[in-house]
Amino acid sequence: MNDKYGIGLDIGSATTKIVIVDSAGDIVFDKIEPSNPRIEDQVEEFLADVKDEGYSYESIPLVATGYGRNLVHKATKKVTEITCHGKGVFRELKHGGTLVDIGGQDSKVITISSEGKVIDFVMNDKCAAGTGRFLENTAHRLGVPIQEIGHDALSVNNEVPISSTCTIFAESEIISLIAHGEKVPVILKGLHRSLIKRIMSMVRSIQYNPPLILSGGVVQN
Repeated sequence: MNDKYGIGLDIGSATTKIVIVDSAGDIVFDKIEPSNPRIEDQVEEFLADVKDEGYSYESIPLVATGYGRNLVHKATKKVTEITCHGKGVFRELKHGGTLVDIGGQDSKVITISSEGKVIDFVMNDKCAAGTGRFLENTAHRLGVPIQEIGHDALSVNNEVPISSTCTIFAESEIISLIAHGEKVPVILKGLHRSLIKRIMSMVRSIQYNPPLILSGGVVQN
């Protein structure tokens, strides 16, 4: 049996993920759950799960990434998610490209070379309007399960524009649209279009390298 492993722990704004990979890069264990505000406690729980699976994390390299990586005190190495994205895309696809990652709290566009190096990147972390949290909050306001908003948006041919670039103002705009009798699927389609426009402006702001690659929970939309 292969006895060389590595552990990756990603403390994201919305979810926390852990994987164990063998020397071939194949995943032998993984877990994902919503991020806990008590990051250090959640890290200990995840590492306890690793031990329960029969792996001694004390003797296995542990790489931490994500916005909470600096609170993983037992990490062998801490790496930015930008670097991890570049390496992960190249490992999975064997080529470069332009990666759009729409996470819970921020969005990133990363240009990756044909050798898997990060050439350039831009991040939207000042406003949630281009993130999964934007969709999640609006879905809650509209009373639509987050898993259904993509389907509902695609169920109609027309849409209403959502012009606000701030989540709070966009929510007020949506409330106004509801009051004027606009249907929920039409609003949802406009919401998705608004998010896409923000992402595309980020893509245009850096050196675009085809093909376009997507990651993050919003990929499902």
